[in-house]
Amino acid sequence: MHTADALVADVMQKPAATFDDHKQELEGQWSRGEQANTEDLSLAPRHYRSFFNRLLVT
Repeated sequence: MHTADALVADVMQKPAATFDDHKQELEGQWSRGEQANTEDLSLAPRHYRSFFNRLLVT
């Protein structure tokens, strides 16, 4: 059972880490006073939606 729990945790960690990386990158740009480009801003809600949908499907 422990192995299955570890596997599930590992599988869930990857999308969460990717999502967090994107979020931190945008927040870093804003905190430095930089403007995020429109492509990054349009992709951010899509990443949120995709991440949330993957959590709901599983």
